[in-house]
Amino acid sequence: MTDPIRLAKRVAELRACSRREAEQLITGGWVKVDGIVIEEPQFRVTDQIIEIDPQADPAQAEPVTLLLHKPPGFQSTDGEQSASQLLTPATLWSEAASGIHPLKKHFTRLALCVPLEPSASGLLVFTQDWRVARKLTEDAATLEHEVIVEVAGELAPNGLKRLNRGIPYQGRTPAAIKVSWQNETRLRVALKGAQPGQIAHLCEAVGLQVLSMKRIRLGRVPLGKLPSGQWRYLREDERF
Repeated sequence: MTDPIRLAKRVAELRACSRREAEQLITGGWVKVDGIVIEEPQFRVTDQIIEIDPQADPAQAEPVTLLLHKPPGFQSTDGEQSASQLLTPATLWSEAASGIHPLKKHFTRLALCVPLEPSASGLLVFTQDWRVARKLTEDAATLEHEVIVEVAGELAPNGLKRLNRGIPYQGRTPAAIKVSWQNETRLRVALKGAQPGQIAHLCEAVGLQVLSMKRIRLGRVPLGKLPSGQWRYLREDERF
């Protein structure tokens, strides 16, 4: 029986590579110990069978972006019911077709982009990719949010026209807004650069009370059929 050594050291010996590259192979899910994928470089091994995927390439370890269907009541940021708590392998949408296998590292160093109000539900974005984060931050003012709004009350005369012309909020009139009835109690609102509280303010200005809100699209990325409380990976062919 040999003394236990770190898996990263053993992989570096087998692969004839640097310790850093060995750690990338392990955290990338390309290393098995006795047939089981191990993602911890510090995992101790002795005489177990170590398998390294022949297709393994550390350069393929790209940052990921996760799309979550946030249920109402969950905080976008940390709180008693933080939406990020729903990001686990168990809540990955089974019908998602990204081809990406969930790894532990996919749930670390995630930046929340374009938060939702606690009472709102719908599409929420967490990313490790600085390009996605920059896009959603720098283009925040022109990024279109599509939201389904459940309302109560009686719409004021010409209320729909007023909404589509744009009602000032915090000193600014929306650059572009499209509002239409989805049914008798639901409005469909497409608004660029939406701010927290803005949609409620717009509705109140025309005699309506917001009962619930659900963001169904952000830029060019839709929520689609993603179930509430589940998430999927942003696909390579999707762009905000």
